[in-house]
Amino acid sequence: MYIVCKWTWDMGHGTWSLSYGWLQSISSVNCEVDQPSPSLMESLASSSAIPLLSPPPSALSINTTRKPRNSVSFKHRSQQVWCTSSSTMNTTPSDLSTKTTKEEKLWGGRFEESVTDAVERFTESISFDKALYKQDIRGSRAHASMLARQGLISVGDKDSILQGLDEIERRIEDGEFVWRTDREDVHMNIEAALTDLIGEPAKKLHTARSRNDQVLTDFRLWCRDAIDNIVAHIKHLQVALVTLATKNENLIVPGYTHLQRAQPVLLQHLLLAFVEQLDRDAGRLLDCRERLNFCPLGACALAGTGLPIDRFMTSSDLGFTSPMRNRISDRDFVLEFLSANSITAIHLSRLGEEWVLWASEEFGFLTPSDAVSTGSSIMPQKKNPDPMELVRGKSARVVGDLVTLLVLCKGLPLAYNRDLQEDKEPVFDSTKTIIGMLEVCAEFAQNITFNREKIKKALPAGYLDATTLADYLVKKGIPFRTSHDIVGKSVALCVSKNCQLQDLSLEELRSLNPVFDEDVYEFLGVENAVKKFCSYGSTGSECVAEQLDLWVTKLQINTAGHK
Repeated sequence: MYIVCKWTWDMGHGTWSLSYGWLQSISSVNCEVDQPSPSLMESLASSSAIPLLSPPPSALSINTTRKPRNSVSFKHRSQQVWCTSSSTMNTTPSDLSTKTTKEEKLWGGRFEESVTDAVERFTESISFDKALYKQDIRGSRAHASMLARQGLISVGDKDSILQGLDEIERRIEDGEFVWRTDREDVHMNIEAALTDLIGEPAKKLHTARSRNDQVLTDFRLWCRDAIDNIVAHIKHLQVALVTLATKNENLIVPGYTHLQRAQPVLLQHLLLAFVEQLDRDAGRLLDCRERLNFCPLGACALAGTGLPIDRFMTSSDLGFTSPMRNRISDRDFVLEFLSANSITAIHLSRLGEEWVLWASEEFGFLTPSDAVSTGSSIMPQKKNPDPMELVRGKSARVVGDLVTLLVLCKGLPLAYNRDLQEDKEPVFDSTKTIIGMLEVCAEFAQNITFNREKIKKALPAGYLDATTLADYLVKKGIPFRTSHDIVGKSVALCVSKNCQLQDLSLEELRSLNPVFDEDVYEFLGVENAVKKFCSYGSTGSECVAEQLDLWVTKLQINTAGHK
C-alpha cells in the first residue's frame, strides 16, 4: 500500500490541507473530508510516486485548523497506514518522526524554544477576548491611517492593511475565521491572519504600538459600547415601570419600614421610586463613560515612542475625547464600571425581593402571568415568580465580578502586568448578567396585575394613618413630640378596643387631649391620609401626578389607553 500526500497552508481560510491519493479505498480517516479540486486530482494522477491504476483513483482533501504533525495516520481496513509531508511511504515505516512543528510567536525573536503545551493552554486568552474583535479591528484601522498620514507607512501599505482588516472582519462575522490558541489572544490572531493574507505590509501595523496600549484601547471601546447598551436597557425598564404606574392610578398600598406597616402610599409613588433609582444608575454609568473616554493608543508599553505619531488623530477617529496624558496602565475605569453595575444589580435585587414578597400568599398584592412564572416538579399547585428570584440571586454574581477585579488590582505594581489578562471575563460576565437582569425585570413588569380587592382589604391593619393624625395635632399647635405621644396613646386605645383610629369617638379622642375636634376625621382613614400629603416628592395625589407626568415626558411614553 503506497500513499502520496502533501500539506498546504491555505492563507485565505486559515487551515492546513492534506492532499493524498491511493490505490485502494480507505475505510476511515481522522480528519474532515472535503472534495478536492480537479487540479489536485490531476496532480495526484500524474504523480510518479504511485503506480496509479487507469482510470486514476479518487483523491481527497483533508482540512484541519490544527498545524499538522510531520506524519499523519489513516486506517485502511484493519491495517494502519502512514504518510509524511511531501513524501511516499510504505505501510510499515521504520523511522517516522512525530514531533510537532509550532508556529513561531510574533514576539519570539529572542527565544530558542517554544513554550510547552501546558503553558500555552494556561496563558491563552483567545477563548474569551475574541469578544473584542470589532474594537481591535477598529483600533487597527485608525492606527494604520495615522501611520500613513505621518509617513511611517506608505499609502499603498495602508490600503492593503485596511482591505485585509475588512476581509478578516467579514470572515469573523460569517463564522469563517479560525481562532487559534497558539496565537494567544485576539490581537495576535488578527495580526497573524492579516500577515497570512496580505504579507509584508501587515508587519508594519504594529509600528509605535504595544499590546499594552492596544488591549487598553480595545477594552475602553468595548466598555463604552457596553455602557451605551446597558443604559438603553435601563431606559426600557423605566418605561415598563412608568407604564405600569399609569395603569394603576389612585391605587393605595401599605408602605413598609422594617417590613412593618408604616404609612399609606400610592402604588405609583412606589413604582416611581424604582424609576428614580434606575435614573441614578444610568447617571453613574454615563459619568463612568465620560471618564473612560480617553485614548491610550500610541502610548505603547508605558513610556510612549520616539516615532512621530499623531495620537490626537487616532483619538478623534475612535470617538475619544482626547488622548490620555499619562497612560501608565490602570484599570480604574473597569472598577468604576463594575461598581456602577453592582449598584444597579442591588437596586434590581430589591425590586425582585419586593415583588417576590408581594406575589406570596401572605401578601397576595400582585399576580404574575403564566408567561413569567414557573411551577414545581412535585407540588402541582405552585406558581413561582422565579425570574425575580433569579434577579435577586444574580445580583451576587455582579457584585462578585467587582470584588474579583478589586482583588486582582490591589497588589499590582505600576504599568502592565499579565495579571490584567484576567480583567476581561468578570467585565463580560457583569455586563451580560446585568443586561439579562434588566431585560427580565422589564418583562416581569409587563406581565403582572395588582390585586386591588386584596390590597384594599389589607389596608386597615397597621394604623397607617397614625402619622397623619400627628400632623393634625401639629397643625393645632401641639409640639410634635407631644403629638407623637398622644397618637401613641390613641393607638394603644385602639388595640385595647380592637378598632381603627377612625372608629374612635370624638369623646374618646378628647379624653387624650381636648384639642381634638370634628375636623380630625378628615385626617383619618388611608384615603384621607394620602390626600393630606403635600410636600414636594410626597405620595400625595397631586405630587405623584406631577412626578408621573415628568417621567412620561422624559421617557417619551405614549400613555393613550393606559389610564
